Amino acid sequence: MSASPIASARLDIRVMPRSSRSGLDGVRDGRLVVRVTAAPVDDAANAAAIATLAEALALPRRDVRIVAGATSRNKTIEVDGLSAFQLHQWLTRNFPG
Repeated sequence: MSASPIASARLDIRVMPRSSRSGLDGVRDGRLVVRVTAAPVDDAANAAAIATLAEALALPRRDVRIVAGATSRNKTIEVDGLSAFQLHQWLTRNFPG
């Protein structure tokens, strides 16, 4: 018996550390803007970005991970549990235009 494949999708984000509030702030230049209150020190902003995105997608944090750009504001995130189509639908529903 083989395990069924888990859907996953990638998403480009831009993290804005030291923001006054945490949350998603639309799409700019093809990247979802993720604002976090944490400073970019000791991976705190990355952890906060993952938590913010996981909460918005209603997924556990373990299903959201950084696959590129760990030390940059521009990052590529991989999301398990959603297909690329489902992620695209979520983005267009929450951030039209």
